[in-house]
Amino acid sequence: MIKAFYRHMSKKILVIVFLLTASFAQSNIFAQFGSSFADIAEDVNESVVTITTTNTIMLDKDIQNFYRYWGRELPDEYESKSLGSGVIVDSENAYIVTNHHVIFDERSNKPVEEIKVQLLDKRIFEATVIGLDKATDLAVLKIEAEDIKAVSLGDSEKVRVGEWVLAIGSPFSESLSHTVTAGIVSALGRNNVMSSLDTYQNFIQTDAAINPGNSGGALLNMQGELIGINAAIASGGGRANAGIGFAIPSAMVKKVMNDLIAKGYVVRSFLGIYMQDINEDLYETLDLNTRNGAIVSDIVEDSPADKAGFEEGDVIVKFENKEISNGSELKNLVSSSEPGSRVKIEIFRGDKKKNLFVVLEERSDEEMVSIPKNDYSELGLSLRNPSESLMERFDFDDISNIQGVIVVDVQDDSPAQKAGIVEGDIISRVGRKKIFNTDDFDSEISKYDDKDKILFLVKRGDSSRFLTLNR
Repeated sequence: MIKAFYRHMSKKILVIVFLLTASFAQSNIFAQFGSSFADIAEDVNESVVTITTTNTIMLDKDIQNFYRYWGRELPDEYESKSLGSGVIVDSENAYIVTNHHVIFDERSNKPVEEIKVQLLDKRIFEATVIGLDKATDLAVLKIEAEDIKAVSLGDSEKVRVGEWVLAIGSPFSESLSHTVTAGIVSALGRNNVMSSLDTYQNFIQTDAAINPGNSGGALLNMQGELIGINAAIASGGGRANAGIGFAIPSAMVKKVMNDLIAKGYVVRSFLGIYMQDINEDLYETLDLNTRNGAIVSDIVEDSPADKAGFEEGDVIVKFENKEISNGSELKNLVSSSEPGSRVKIEIFRGDKKKNLFVVLEERSDEEMVSIPKNDYSELGLSLRNPSESLMERFDFDDISNIQGVIVVDVQDDSPAQKAGIVEGDIISRVGRKKIFNTDDFDSEISKYDDKDKILFLVKRGDSSRFLTLNR
């Protein structure tokens, strides 16, 4: 009886000792984890900067006249200020990487007038623009500063979903500069995050808190290396963080940064196809072999793809032995390849698999580079900014006479089709607002509720007319 009691008590003591040991070990792990966050923040904070911009905005005459009609006078111009973040990437030359949208004014179509950079030690410098790339939403700045520290560049190709990351930036105001937040990598290879068609998107998604003002700030791995530049959030209609943030991967940042510094522009290769992602309808109606890849819907005449023998209906499944999930992935791979390089592209043509070898060429601004033709808005519109290639495609006379966005495709049975909009139309106004590019269009459309009627001024041929669209 006594022996049994002692055996029972011994087991209880062992269980208690085990639980205490496990609890101590767990506490120790959390302490080490927290210490790692603190070490990274301490090491990298001085490499992250706060960017404030100032710009003079000229008020539209139509707006002034509208207010005068109701007895109010508005000034001809006003001063606009905005806030963002940046990351020092080269201490010797004092180069800073940030977002294009942080230092570029879309209304005047040029960089803002004044850019000031504030460091962690409160020093403030005026920055000059080294290069801009709207397609990736990246920009490189330079300041005349000594005794600064650059962040170490990490390899975004090695990033895995689920790993811990830190974000550093200046959300909402200068008084909140160098805010550090933690989270995990939620997803990789996100595209269609930005509305503009002619963009290169391959975002790292994270749930680390990112808010307005964080744009251009750092996304760091647990080694304290820069794996991304924070660029966008999905907030469900509000302005604040909802746990869905997006960062431009460091592999893309490195190429764009180096090209902008060396050449002043980004060198990109040109394939010369229109393509669509494969949806269920295409998969069934065309009797395709795969749901992955991109289907060629059109080919630019005399382009590398044309010379290599591509045909409409070809399904691209691999680029240099790398499997292709969708058109955006292919577009990024093509653009990051060296012009003049000979690449192998694997396709399905009917039931047969085939390799085509393409000599890529350098892209100019007017050339089409794997732009998805089926990137429709919620209204069923596929829109593009005016370009020389679209001038030829729709037989327009002079690009300088075009003010607005060009409709390149209309989805069947969509609100746009029901309103009478057709391919080749030029939308020059939404409501009373003049439209100059796709960003203007998206900005105006976002102001309407689901049940609102939207008035478009559409130019078709030599005449213009108003069309009313119901969502």
